Amino acid sequence: MEGTCMKNTESKIVVAVDESKESMHALSWCLSNLVSHNSRNTLVLLYVKPPPPIYTSFDAAGYVFSSDVISALEKYGSDLVNSVMTRAESVIRSYGTNINVEKITGSGEAKDVICSIVNKLGADTLVMGSHGYGFFKRALLGSVSDYCAKHVKCPVVIVKHTDDK
Repeated sequence: MEGTCMKNTESKIVVAVDESKESMHALSWCLSNLVSHNSRNTLVLLYVKPPPPIYTSFDAAGYVFSSDVISALEKYGSDLVNSVMTRAESVIRSYGTNINVEKITGSGEAKDVICSIVNKLGADTLVMGSHGYGFFKRALLGSVSDYCAKHVKCPVVIVKHTDDK
């Protein structure tokens, strides 16, 4: 059928996930609306860890950071990644789809890392949750989803979470 917009190829959908309920809602939305049960698509779960702090042997007050403290902080970061990915995998299993899933963890400023990875992967779609910050907080902090929508080469779906208020 000529003129049809349907692609018969595999597509790569990136879902940015973090500790928030908004990101898990975005993943659920993606599974309900963008993925078919027998899909040949690849779903990429992308988690961005904050940039690692720069440790010196002394902090500003002159206290020594022990290697145990540094190790504990690094372990906490790894545990957080595992927790988020486990929650995301649970959401995917609940949909009963056999989609191919890849997991990527980046480190750095979320908006920069997300844009860089999405563009390097040649993703077809980026799906993100909206944290629903008010005008002032968004103006002060900037919106990661707004930034990504302007800087990635693929369409961006920003899924708003509606509370039952």
